[in-house]
Formats: sequence, structure tokens, C-alpha cells
Amino acid sequence: MMPRRSDIEIVWYASIQQEPNGWKIVTTQRFVQELSKVNWNWTMKQANEWNEWYVTTFRDLSTQEGENRTF
Repeated sequence: MMPRRSDIEIVWYASIQQEPNGWKIVTTQRFVQELSKVNWNWTMKQANEWNEWYVTTFRDLSTQEGENRTF
């Protein structure tokens, strides 16, 4: 099956996890894993670039360097 652009935003929302403190977060790793389920094979760098461009309601909460970021 060919990947569809409309799946990307749907996958973003499916990647959101609720933390015990009530915060909602998305990790780059989880986003990339969910994307692969709908035939989007992105690198973590590509996923982060998409997050930075299209997602305005989450901010970078990462506590370590690297591509596996937490939003």
C-alpha cells in the first residue's frame, strides 16, 4: 500500500502518550514507529523536522542530546 500524506497527522495523534503527571508527550522514536505501520519510512531527523514545522502545540522537552527527542 502506498503511504498517504493524510496519515502523518493521524499517526502524530496516535503517538501521544499520557504521562502519570498528566502531561501528554510524543517521542520521536514512537512517532517513527507509528509512521512505519502506515508505510512511511522516516528517519528520526525527518520526523523531528516535521514536528518543528507542523506541530505548534507541543514544545521540545528533551533532556538529552540526539535525534530521539521528547515533545
